[in-house]
Amino acid sequence: MDILGYSLAALFLIVGVGSVESRISRADKRVARVERKLDLIIEHLGIDASEPWNDEVAALLRDGKKIQAIKVYREATGADLREAKEAVDRLA
Repeated sequence: MDILGYSLAALFLIVGVGSVESRISRADKRVARVERKLDLIIEHLGIDASEPWNDEVAALLRDGKKIQAIKVYREATGADLREAKEAVDRLA
């Protein structure tokens, strides 16, 4: 009987985690769509939305200091390591 109870608990835990991951994925997609729309609006209005830290990140990349560039990006934006690395890779 205990094995059945543990199995059911594990099953509910797995289903719950899958549900949370699905919601996070949908939220990430919605945020990405909103960011794209905002970028289009900024471009349409002719607003210069460049960030002052962009120049520092670009300079570090030119000097071959990719790790430091990622660190500066993370500190400036609050992005996690994966997001910062992907953003710096796009700038490179």
